[in-house]
Amino acid sequence: MSGHTLQSRLKIAISIAEEAGQMIIQAREQQGFSQRLKKDNELVTDVDVAVDQLISQRLEEHFPGEARLSEELAPESALHVEAPRLWVVDPIDGTVNFAQGLRHVAVSIGWMEEGIAKVGVIHAPFLGETFSAAEGGGAFCNGQTIQPSSADSLAHTLVGTGFPYRKEERKHLLKRLGAVLNECQDIRRNGAAALDLCDVACGRLDAYYESVSPWDFVAGWVIAREAGARVGHLYEPPKSVPEDLYPEHLLVTAPGVYDAMAYLLLDADQG
Repeated sequence: MSGHTLQSRLKIAISIAEEAGQMIIQAREQQGFSQRLKKDNELVTDVDVAVDQLISQRLEEHFPGEARLSEELAPESALHVEAPRLWVVDPIDGTVNFAQGLRHVAVSIGWMEEGIAKVGVIHAPFLGETFSAAEGGGAFCNGQTIQPSSADSLAHTLVGTGFPYRKEERKHLLKRLGAVLNECQDIRRNGAAALDLCDVACGRLDAYYESVSPWDFVAGWVIAREAGARVGHLYEPPKSVPEDLYPEHLLVTAPGVYDAMAYLLLDADQG
């Protein structure tokens, strides 16, 4: 066992995320970054890569030899990482927002031990917010305790979601979207899954559903769970993948509407 407690890991991850955030702010001010499309029409900028390298370097300094899974490092092996201790990093969640000058942009750093997500930090540099949580310690935004909303009916549920880059994968989500628009208060699409999870954790959103990538959700999953939100999957994850790393069909809600949201979305899938 390394000499780090969960709280010391959390503290170091916060400082790394905030340093990365400064780098992101400077990059936008200088406006000198290049952009290209990865496969599936996903945008990446050279800032993503530079921030990823910075985070990687800092994690190696503090936690030498611990495995790292990052959007820019090894995405193809995402669900098959055999590591007792694993850092899961998204250097810039909301890359399109970043490139377009929008504010919903976040650095996401999560840590897992033996397949359980235990530490999460999400820093939103343009919003001036840092969300953080460690297993058993509650969840915070800028050091203040957060908790989910008391929503208890779909009619009063404000829902966050997002859509995949591949157009053909969007079609089957229209039924879910229609069901949510019919039954819930309304929908928001902010373009950064990590911040959607934080918004559920602190009660700005009442529910969130989406299929994403591991680095988009691991840190936010810890934060939402520690805040008291209910986290789960609409469909059973495969036995070969830790539940806290499986990014498909996520559902994260205020405790009072989880069952109703799950029923609504599964019913839409059958429709």
